[in-house]
Amino acid sequence: MPVAIVVVYACLTIVEIAVVIAWVSATRRHHWPVRPAASDLWIGGVTSFLDTLGIGNYAQITAAFKLRGHPPDELIPGTLNVGNSVGILLSSALFISVVPVEPVLLMAMVIASSVGAWIGAGIVSRMPRRAIQIFMGIALLLAAGFFTMTNLGIVPPTGVAMGLQGWKFVVAVGANFVLGALMCAGIGNYAPSMALLALLGMNPIAAYPIMIASDGVLIPVASLGFIRSGRFAPAVAVGLTLGGFVGVLAAFPLVKMLSDHLTLMRWAVTGVIAYAALAMLRSAWGPGEVARTPNAAA
Repeated sequence: MPVAIVVVYACLTIVEIAVVIAWVSATRRHHWPVRPAASDLWIGGVTSFLDTLGIGNYAQITAAFKLRGHPPDELIPGTLNVGNSVGILLSSALFISVVPVEPVLLMAMVIASSVGAWIGAGIVSRMPRRAIQIFMGIALLLAAGFFTMTNLGIVPPTGVAMGLQGWKFVVAVGANFVLGALMCAGIGNYAPSMALLALLGMNPIAAYPIMIASDGVLIPVASLGFIRSGRFAPAVAVGLTLGGFVGVLAAFPLVKMLSDHLTLMRWAVTGVIAYAALAMLRSAWGPGEVARTPNAAA
């Protein structure tokens, strides 16, 4: 196994062990409830299914919570993070083991995203979130238009590479640093990562291990703070975790099937990017929603 992949797995394993130990210890100490409702399992399963396809799940989980009126708004950010902190390891392991993305690129982009989030927590989180959402929404709409023209044969197709070299490598790593920082302002990294790597000439499937492994480090680290403060709904988080395993396992074969048919994969990516663009623009002009971030608002 390449050293770079070992490094990524080591990072994922260390943060997962830390969050599991912290969660179990806090549960025993505070006697938190661990029996989820059936609706928690369903929400976790369905939204993790969508997340594995690249659509994301935090906005959908938040909408489901708001619809049923539980948990309280102040506990939603922590519940989102803690409830997804363990399942993200399964997603990361599946995609890293099956999708042969270039190891050094994967390691560099995961580290860049983590460093970006760490630094961005004190900088980007103070920037106007609405302005960032509008900019990113418009950029993603343009990317979706480009991919549509590619799919229709109007412009040459994007590449099929599973790695990058030279200036493209530098651009990709630098951009993932920025995306990690933007997560502090509630800007998800899935669709931007897909658009970025495809425009740089990579196979769209290559974005999956990169974006999921990045979150595989960020989300558990964020969860440690929420577990320490107790600002999350423990039983609901357990339901999201258990349902999430089922959702990931159900969706993963579909992603693998699409990757074997590049045209279908490009159309799927186009749909995901268009959805993310419209959702981001809608959030910019609507009431604030809980977003995926590595520190306090996921």
